[in-house]
Amino acid sequence: MNPRALSCEEVIERLFDYLDRELDSQEAADIEWHLQRCRDCFTRAEFERRLRARVAATGTAKAPPRLHRRISALLDGFDESDTATDS
Repeated sequence: MNPRALSCEEVIERLFDYLDRELDSQEAADIEWHLQRCRDCFTRAEFERRLRARVAATGTAKAPPRLHRRISALLDGFDESDTATDS
């Protein structure tokens, strides 16, 4: 399986699909080949990987009870205003 040369634009357009493992093996190999040779695209891909990891890690933290109550109250207020608008 020979990698196809991709432009930086093509790699960036497909980067999220690549990171989500939604590409077939040939497309993934093409992007990996490009990332091994292009410092700019590699840097962008690495930034996105690290950002995703950080977001995933913070998603496991629980909100303090006070913040949870405030957000719930705000959401309840939105629900009430939607009901009033629909009538």
